[in-house]
Amino acid sequence: MLDTSLELSSTKHDNPNIKKIYGQFKSEISEELEKFHVPGKQNSMRTKQLWNWTFLGGVTEFSEINNMPKELLNQLSKNYTLSRNSIAKEQKSNDGTMKWLIDLESENNSTNNQIETVFIPEEKRGTLCISSQIGCTLNCTFCHTGTQKLVRNLTAAEIVSQLLIAKDRLNDWHKNNPNNVRKITNVVMMGMGEPLYNFEAVKKALQIMTDFDGLALSKRRITLSTSGIVPYIERVGNEIGVSLAVSLHAAKDEIRDILVPINKKYPLRELINACENYPRIKNSSKITFEYVMLKDINDSLEDAKDLIKILSNIPSKINLIPFNPWPGSNYMCSDMKKIREFAKVLLDAGFSSPIRKPRGQDILAACGQLKSETIRLKIKK
Repeated sequence: MLDTSLELSSTKHDNPNIKKIYGQFKSEISEELEKFHVPGKQNSMRTKQLWNWTFLGGVTEFSEINNMPKELLNQLSKNYTLSRNSIAKEQKSNDGTMKWLIDLESENNSTNNQIETVFIPEEKRGTLCISSQIGCTLNCTFCHTGTQKLVRNLTAAEIVSQLLIAKDRLNDWHKNNPNNVRKITNVVMMGMGEPLYNFEAVKKALQIMTDFDGLALSKRRITLSTSGIVPYIERVGNEIGVSLAVSLHAAKDEIRDILVPINKKYPLRELINACENYPRIKNSSKITFEYVMLKDINDSLEDAKDLIKILSNIPSKINLIPFNPWPGSNYMCSDMKKIREFAKVLLDAGFSSPIRKPRGQDILAACGQLKSETIRLKIKK
C-alpha cells in the first residue's frame, strides 16, 4: 500500500439546532429568508446567491460570501452552517483510489459515528461511492459492511456532505476549473448501507445534487444500488429518476437466500418482476446487475445460463465483480479463467458483461470492503 494516510479535521458545530445549508432545498432556504424579512423581490435573488456560493463556489463559511448583506449573513449563521463533516482519516491506494473515513454527529445511542466514502479515478471519468447508512441491516454474507450492525440512517445533509468533502479534497470546484472539467463525473450510491431503507433522505440528497443551478450532476451519471427492496424500486424510477443497479449475485433463490438474505423477504420472482416494470426501462435505460464472483458458489456455466434465463426480458448490463477479500471472510474469488468463461456465455447471449477491475484493495476500498468501527450502544434507562 502507498502509505499516504492523513489524519484530518475540520470545524464542527456542537449546537444540534444548527442546520447544514447544503441539506436544504432552495424552497426551504427561501422560507428561512422570509423569516428574516427579506423582501419578496429580493428573496429569489438571495436564495440563488446562497445556492451558488454553496454548490458552485464551495464556500465553507458565510464570511466568504461577498455579495450579500453582512447582517443577513450573520442572522443565517445563527441557524445554519456551511461547514462539512470532518475527516478522521484519508487514504490513497497505489492505483489512485482515495478513501475518506468521515466523522458524523453523535446521537445518544451510538459512538464513533463514522462512514467511508471512496473516489475512483479513471482515464475519462471519476466516480464517487457514497454511503447512505452507518452500518447495514442486510447481512449479505460476502460483504464486509454487512458485518457491521446498523447504527442509523444518514441525513440528506450527511449524504450531500460526502460529495462536497470529496470536491474539497480534490480541488474540484468550479472556481478552480475554468474549463469546467470535473474530476468527479459520476456518483454511485454503493457505499455503506441500503439506500432504499433510507429512501426519503437519499431522494432529497440526489435531488439537491442534480439541481441545475447547483452541482448539476446528470441523473444519467448517478446510480443507486439496491439489494432488492422491491416496494421502493418503482419509486426510484418515478421520484428520483437515476440509473438503477441491483446487487443480484445469484440466479437461484436457494443460493441468493444465503448470499443476500433479504431475498427471503423479496424472492427473485418479485425482484425480477419489479425490474421488468422499472419506469426508466420505457426510456431505453438499462438496469445494471451486480454479480460478485465466488469460487464454487455461483460461478458455474450453469449459473451463467440461469442468469441469462431470468434476465431475458430486461434491458441490462451485468457487472461481474471478482470477490474482494476482507478479514474474516470465508469466501474465495473465482479463478480469472472461470470468470472469463462465465462472461463469454453472457456475451454470446447478447448481454454486456464487463469484468470489473478491482480498485483500492490495498486500503479496503474495493466493492464490498467498506466498514467503519461505529457500534450501537444500548440506551441506558
